[in-house]
Amino acid sequence: MPTLLDPKNDYVFKRLFADEPELLIALINAVRYRAPPIRSIQVRNPNIDPPELHGKYIILDILAEDSNGTRYNIEMQIRRQHAYSARSTYYLAKMICDQLIAGDAYERLCPVIGIHLLDFDLFREQDYQDQAAWCFEMRDLDSPDVRL
Repeated sequence: MPTLLDPKNDYVFKRLFADEPELLIALINAVRYRAPPIRSIQVRNPNIDPPELHGKYIILDILAEDSNGTRYNIEMQIRRQHAYSARSTYYLAKMICDQLIAGDAYERLCPVIGIHLLDFDLFREQDYQDQAAWCFEMRDLDSPDVRL
């Protein structure tokens, strides 16, 4: 029986989901099952440039945008890295910053969502070991129903 390619490999992961938008839509909808399903997606970085193959890692595995303008960064991470939470926050901030140029109205900004598939436990505390999915949002501490 032939050996299957490992979808956790950066190249295989990107080829699998960038070349098959229906698989990417299914992945996003499965992870965001509480949100209305998306129907279409455009991969904004479908190519893998030669420096990405020989570099330390692929910076943004998959950057996609749905028909409402929401942008998604889908990451596959197999190794625990120092300050991974800060890194993922930085990626989202960069996705926001990359939407505008000088003089653009802030109303043009669209939501950004990071989907990080980790092959390790992000939080090592025993109380969190049974939780497989996490969803973080910017919201008010005193009025958590109010989201930014």
